[in-house]
Formats: sequence, structure tokens, C-alpha cells
Amino acid sequence: MADEIKYEYKTVQTVRSTDGLVISKMQKDGWEFVEQSQGTLRSTLTFRRPKKPLPWPLIGAAAAGLAVLAIVIGTATALSDGDEKKDESTKSAAAASEKPSATPTPTTVESTAAEVITPENSPEFATLLKTADTCDDANADFATKHEGQTIAFNGSIVHMAPHGDYDTRYDFLLGPGDKGPNTTVGPAFKFEDVNVLELKLTGKETPATVGAGDKFRFIAEVGEFNAVQCLFHLDPISTETR
Repeated sequence: MADEIKYEYKTVQTVRSTDGLVISKMQKDGWEFVEQSQGTLRSTLTFRRPKKPLPWPLIGAAAAGLAVLAIVIGTATALSDGDEKKDESTKSAAAASEKPSATPTPTTVESTAAEVITPENSPEFATLLKTADTCDDANADFATKHEGQTIAFNGSIVHMAPHGDYDTRYDFLLGPGDKGPNTTVGPAFKFEDVNVLELKLTGKETPATVGAGDKFRFIAEVGEFNAVQCLFHLDPISTETR
């Protein structure tokens, strides 16, 4: 049918707990979520979107080219009936090469779009989360190397205080693990000048308020490391209860 919609497909591999983030980003880029295949540590997400129609001037040019090709083939056939089988084979091969594949070929989205740094896929990050000295060069090196990228880790709120004179905006001090105010290892992560809504709380039971000691799965964008204050600045992307 002339009005039948033709789609192009793309598959994306994600790590655990980042499926929603990737689906949201792809949908903003015009992709429709089709299905999900769940693995042990990774998921495979399939998306599709309608193919863009070929502009009419190009269609007209293509039609004219086909008309010329038909005249050439017809003339060649009239001059040499012996080449008929060879011409038919050539046309069949050309038609087969132009036929679109019904099965989409899996591709991998660029790491900056879909790959999230976690302790499971990054030994460097796993070591950083267990380091007792949070002011060493490893923190600054990690922040410089991965600034603007996304990290995900299980952690808790170490401290929460109002930002300046605000009543609804806060500075959050975060740490890896489950010990809250008693955290002694790993970088001192900081969400600065954010309200509770900007934490983008998710999970089965989303709390109305948060406080020191609460445990979450933090997904955030890497910012700078303040060596003077020994603070690792992050921008929240998703905060999942656990």
C-alpha cells in the first residue's frame, strides 16, 4: 500500500536501573519504545520510528533515471537476444539489494547517551567508592575524566541542610553504602541548592520528604571535585528508593 508506514529500528543496551532514563531520552528524540529483553545485569531495549519520506524532487529524478535505464535495457535486448538471461540476472540482483531487510540490525547507542558508570562495570569507580581518603588525586582525576557523564550507585543521605536562607531548597551530602551520617569511606558527594522535587524520586514507595539516613539508588551527572572542601559535586538525574 502507498500509505503503509515504514520504520527504522534501533536497539540499546542499558545497565540495571537506567531503563527508564534511556527510554525517556530516546522518546524525546522521536523514537517509539517497542520491547525490552531483561538480562542479569543489562537490558536490551528496542525502539522504532517512521522513516522519513523521500523528497518529491528526488523521486522524480529517480523515476527519470529508471525510464532511461529501461530504454537502454530494451535497446540492448533488441540488439542481442543472447544476453537476455544475463540482463535478467543483473536486474534480479539489483532488486534484491534494494529490498529492505525485515529484521532490524542491532546497534549500540554512543556510550555518552546510554552507558552509565556503575561499580559493576567500572573497576575505577568501584575502587573510588571504597577509598577512605576522599581528598586524594583519584577523586579529581575521576571528576576531570568523567565530567558530564552519568554515574549510578547505592548510597544514603549523610547530611541535609537548608541552602542559604531558603526554606525549601537544600544542600545534600551523600555517601556510598547504607550508613547515612556514620559513613566513613568513599567520596563526599553533594547535591547543592536543590529542592525535593529536583531529586526526581522514583521507586515503589516514593516518600513525601527525605532526611539523613535515607537510602537510595542515586543516578547523577558528574560535576567538579572541590579539593578544598573535599566535595564531589553531582547533579541529580534520578533518586530511587530501596
